Amino acid sequence: MAEPTPRLTTGGKLGQVDATVVPRYAGAATFARLPTLDEVDVADVVVLGIPFDSGVSYRPGARFGPSHIREASRLLRPYNPSQQVEPFAVQQVVDGGDVAVNPFSIDEALRQIEAAATPLLETGAKLVVLGGDHTIALPLLRATAAKHGPLAVIHFDAHLDTWDTYFGAEYTHGTPFRRASEEGLLAPDSCIHLGIRGPLYSTGDLSEDGDLGFQIVHATEIDSIGVPGIIERMLARVGDRPIYLSVDIDVLDPAFAPGTGTPEAGGFTSRELLAIIRALASRNLVGADVVEVAPAYDHAQITGVAAAHVAYEIISAMSPTREA
Repeated sequence: MAEPTPRLTTGGKLGQVDATVVPRYAGAATFARLPTLDEVDVADVVVLGIPFDSGVSYRPGARFGPSHIREASRLLRPYNPSQQVEPFAVQQVVDGGDVAVNPFSIDEALRQIEAAATPLLETGAKLVVLGGDHTIALPLLRATAAKHGPLAVIHFDAHLDTWDTYFGAEYTHGTPFRRASEEGLLAPDSCIHLGIRGPLYSTGDLSEDGDLGFQIVHATEIDSIGVPGIIERMLARVGDRPIYLSVDIDVLDPAFAPGTGTPEAGGFTSRELLAIIRALASRNLVGADVVEVAPAYDHAQITGVAAAHVAYEIISAMSPTREA
């Protein structure tokens, strides 16, 4: 008979596999080596994988992102000194596995993602979703807005993702936030893009984006206002509304995230991105995704490690308590 998995347990919360008993490179690669959903009675945060990339317009491969991020998350530890919190001790965090979605029908996949997210949200859990391409943000926004009402969206990305169609398709990784705005899922005075850069199709891209309710902080602005200035603008924009955080890993410069489908030069560093995310610890963060990790283009898990740490900081920011 197999021995029970040795886990850290604090305050009644089932935590990570104990790294002093089982080396980090051994055992199942759940996110941060946390328990699975069926191992607990109640979950506060569910890390959910959505291995889907049928909406990409350039390099495919983000369907392998969830497993890559999980593998890179093995080294994450229980205490986050930057946020002064033990995120797995003050809330029950679990790995909810992957949503099996149709790889040949985007419409069916969107329905399946929303159907999988809705009952988890109804339990009171928050979702931190590992993608997958950015198409998956739309059904997640549908499910989250159904629970919380119109959402303030903080969108880290090199690209606007508010284009109308691509080759006549309404649902792609470049269109989720236009569809979300059209469907009334967003609070139109509280949404913001961070890290936008690179060439556009026309000047109309920017004006149409503004009409959809987004404010833009371009990647180049970090040179003039720095991380504190970006945080100030972000927090002023979202106010006290329920926040959905969507992180396309290509917001990072390709030096820090080569493993992605649509890389653009001139992005944020990993340190800058993590610092900005930490500022959300004081706000009402109700859901998040980390998308567009494509491991076929990654080297030495550079992108996977960055994405794992992004998810870790998001989970920490969702924690209900902090040290004094």
